[in-house]
Amino acid sequence: MSIHPSVKIHSSAVIEDGAVIGRDCNIGPFCFVGRNVNLSERVFLISHVSIFGDTQIGNNTKIWPFASIGHDPQDLKFSGEKTKLVIGKDNKIRECVSINSGTEGGGGLTKIGNNCLFMLGSHVAHDCIIGDNVVIANNGSIGGHVIISDNVIVGGLAGIHQFCRVGEGAMIGAVTMVSKDVIPFGMVVGDRCSLNGINLIGLKRRGFSNKEILALQKDFNFLFHGDGNLKDKAEEIYNSNGNDLINIIAAFILADTSRKITTPIN
Repeated sequence: MSIHPSVKIHSSAVIEDGAVIGRDCNIGPFCFVGRNVNLSERVFLISHVSIFGDTQIGNNTKIWPFASIGHDPQDLKFSGEKTKLVIGKDNKIRECVSINSGTEGGGGLTKIGNNCLFMLGSHVAHDCIIGDNVVIANNGSIGGHVIISDNVIVGGLAGIHQFCRVGEGAMIGAVTMVSKDVIPFGMVVGDRCSLNGINLIGLKRRGFSNKEILALQKDFNFLFHGDGNLKDKAEEIYNSNGNDLINIIAAFILADTSRKITTPIN
């Protein structure tokens, strides 16, 4: 066990031999930290937090009561093989959040980026890859093997089906069921959701100009409301050296995946 002298540990907390706890961490009442856990600097476990498995948590991450981090995946094929959970820095993991480690069949790794917010009761399943600046609102549920890129917002009570991809800057509306891939900067809503345009507010917040957004809207209309095959149109756009935003969407559509793309209801 390696615990930095500056660490504060409540007398009721349990730290197993082998755990590594970095400078200025704070382990609150009734927390459990397993033997293969590595907490970087200034990680704050408020109380009643359980961290298990081969789990690494980055600097300045704060975890609220009753969160379950790094425990066995909810996969009936899992049989105790060695897998891992890596959580980046500056994350906020609120009450009753669960984040599972990976499975052997999925690559053995669940990975969370930096500066994410997981609100109360949200769940990240095994083998997910979550980017930076992602927000998952209350009781959002992310199925296994999901890939969520940077700057995505998932609304409350939304669900994302296993193996789906959600592109950069997308917005998932509250109580939405995502069962197909969501394009970068897309906005999807509804039961078995449909694409409801581009995430204009998100693009403006990130500083994209009106000119860039108008160009994206024009190409979006061509992709999703014009005649022809979606992948053919995406390839045409990608090869025409269009603006960076539409090229990100086109590359996403052209990627090799078994999932269909979420489209508008015409």
